[in-house]
Amino acid sequence: MSFLAQVSYTGDGSTTQYSITFPFLDSTHVKAFINGSQTTAFTISSSTLTFSSAPANSAVIRIERQTPNNTRIVDFTDGSVLTESDLDKSADQNFFIAQEITDESASAMKIGTDDKFDAQSKIIKNVADPVNAQDAVSKNYLENTWLSSANKTALTTVNANIANINAVNSNATNINSAVSNATNINTVATNIGSVNTVATDIAKVIAVANDLAEAVSEVETVADDLNETSSEIDTVATNIANVNVVGNDITNVNSVATNIANVNAVNSNASNINAVNSNSSNINTVAGQNSNITTLAGISANITTVAGISSNVTSVANNETNINAVNSNSSNINTVAGAITNVNNVGGSIANVNTVATNISSVNDFAQRYRVQSGTPTSNNDVGDLVFDTASNTMKVFSSGGFINAGSSVNGTANRFEYTATAGQTTFSGADSNGNTLAYDSGFTDIYLNGVKLANADFTANTGNSVVLANGASVNDILMVVAYGTFQLSNFSITDANDVPAIGTAGQALIVNSGANALEFSTIQASEITTVGNVFSNYNTISANTTITTSSTKNSFLKGIISVTGNAVLTIAGNGTLEFI
Repeated sequence: MSFLAQVSYTGDGSTTQYSITFPFLDSTHVKAFINGSQTTAFTISSSTLTFSSAPANSAVIRIERQTPNNTRIVDFTDGSVLTESDLDKSADQNFFIAQEITDESASAMKIGTDDKFDAQSKIIKNVADPVNAQDAVSKNYLENTWLSSANKTALTTVNANIANINAVNSNATNINSAVSNATNINTVATNIGSVNTVATDIAKVIAVANDLAEAVSEVETVADDLNETSSEIDTVATNIANVNVVGNDITNVNSVATNIANVNAVNSNASNINAVNSNSSNINTVAGQNSNITTLAGISANITTVAGISSNVTSVANNETNINAVNSNSSNINTVAGAITNVNNVGGSIANVNTVATNISSVNDFAQRYRVQSGTPTSNNDVGDLVFDTASNTMKVFSSGGFINAGSSVNGTANRFEYTATAGQTTFSGADSNGNTLAYDSGFTDIYLNGVKLANADFTANTGNSVVLANGASVNDILMVVAYGTFQLSNFSITDANDVPAIGTAGQALIVNSGANALEFSTIQASEITTVGNVFSNYNTISANTTITTSSTKNSFLKGIISVTGNAVLTIAGNGTLEFI
């Protein structure tokens, strides 16, 4: 079969170079397989693929093109110059993908014009075990599952007796005749003793017949016997039906007598003959399939195994449509099987997968908005796009003027970097004299050369990872970069702080509770104002001639914001100390 984007060879154990018979856009699009397993141990030069080592003798080699179909190789932008190269490359990508799809379709098992699947003389592999009656059966399943040990033994026995089976087949007419006269044969078998007696005295029976032709015969004497009270003739009359049967079939009776040994054998095998009779249609069918039976005898072990899983075979047959569908998607199934751990992981998180599927447009939008790479993207950028630059370990955001740092490059308030210049050096970046990699936020740096702070016109520092001097430094000059951290002071309500309860009521202060294990808002009692060591922060207004009394001879501290009205005089009684804050 001829393909558009793939070619196959057979290894000879020595050849390493093979021709690539189809065009490709990039050498990474060319894949190689040996005996069905992909290998990357090769190089490509022009239209020749060279393996690192020669494939083994009789190895199946397949070289194929896999053009990317999940991304565009050429992305046109408004206002760009259209070149023949770009147009050809974009068109070739679509053309190559179409060729590969055509190859994939041509190599798949399809329904022929006779409405039957055509495997194109190829082996069908990875067939699942059958379930329904019309399902396909694999060699492994036939030999190791369906053909049980017991049935293998049975078919071996059939094979050993194939001569007898053929003899049965050759005498099918006689067997059918025996079946048709089974009732009579059974009657003979039941009365085999009497039949044997008749056969033994057949000459006497003939003599009786001849006697009947005489004027006065012994038979007449027998008739006289009928008048007796206990007549032997009466006994015969009682069994006249049997006698009539014998009379009507005297030829057969004679044959039975001649073949009494065989009749005795039939009698001893009456149960088997009855079984044959009940299966006469099957025996006739077997007789018509003698050549097939001989073939079956050669695979008796396999047939026995198949018989043991007949229900599974039936299930396979009932699921023929599904099996055909599975077969047509075998490559996808093999891919899934190779990643079964990932599939199981997905199954365990199916709720999350369904959530992602429901919000796939948002997921795709996020993938376009946030990227992780070394450096910053040069295309497909929109205002607000984010990128984590792994080269500088910095999050950056795309603004109207290009990418800028999304946060401070400095961990803390400031970082210092020191470099020793070479003769005429203008650009300083990377690791400094102490092994620290330069990183800063543009606009938040001070640059010093030999201890002298440089003016903005003397340097350029806007990349976040390099400083460029307007004039080259002298050898052994010391350049120091001070990078300041950028941050915003927090502005929040005191009740948003940890361990602080909801706001209290007017006049309350935030104090430690009586259990000394939490904060609470509480009203300060007048008696608590004179308590030694009490600290509070509520506003107090002291009027004229107010005296603050402490309750201890020791120094106490009354802290607060105090407003004095009028010509107030503060008097401290005892040994207290008044501290204004």
